[in-house]
Amino acid sequence: MASIPACFSWSGGKDSMLALWRSRERGFDVRVLLSMLDESGEKNRSHAVPLHLLEAQAMALGAQLMTRSASWADYEREFVDALSEIKTEGIGTAIFGDIDLQPHRDWEEKVCANAGLEAVLPLWEIDRREAVAQFLDLGFKAVVICVNHQWLDQSFCGRIFDQSFLNDLPDGVDWCGENGEFHTFVFDGPSFASPVEYEVAEIYDYVLPPAFGSASFSYARLHAS
Repeated sequence: MASIPACFSWSGGKDSMLALWRSRERGFDVRVLLSMLDESGEKNRSHAVPLHLLEAQAMALGAQLMTRSASWADYEREFVDALSEIKTEGIGTAIFGDIDLQPHRDWEEKVCANAGLEAVLPLWEIDRREAVAQFLDLGFKAVVICVNHQWLDQSFCGRIFDQSFLNDLPDGVDWCGENGEFHTFVFDGPSFASPVEYEVAEIYDYVLPPAFGSASFSYARLHAS
């Protein structure tokens, strides 16, 4: 069976990684990891992973990293434009790591349709705890790089995402962080040619502007080690 050329909407986190692994197991040739950056062009918008670590991650995973800088206001336009450019390289499939949030799937299918690509979600409707179990059982390793103070305090940020972390989560916090409780950065595992070496330089707090709800977060600032 011939492999299917594909790109991947890439955050650098655990759901993306498990979806990438599953996609490759199903015969997709994921050639491009598309990661949207903030206006500075220095970190991705979804998880605040520094560009140089995204580049190291893509290299270790044997894929090309493609980035676009965007504000939230022009995010969709830039995303569709990037997908359209990817299509000119003979790629007709875009893969996403969402599990069960229907508004996310609706948006992904819409932007893919606008660019003439098919959206594929290999984790769709998987049990959330089963997804976490698969990720850990396969041997992937991740660090928690963002926590939302609505659910978790700063002490959870910068920790390794493992069973000990999961055991310490308060009641009501989703193991996958699908409600925005936390985000991760994957640095090693069976798909990596070599680990992505990093260090946590600092943990800092950030509050969104009032126009975006004034939510409060802790972030781990990662540097290459």
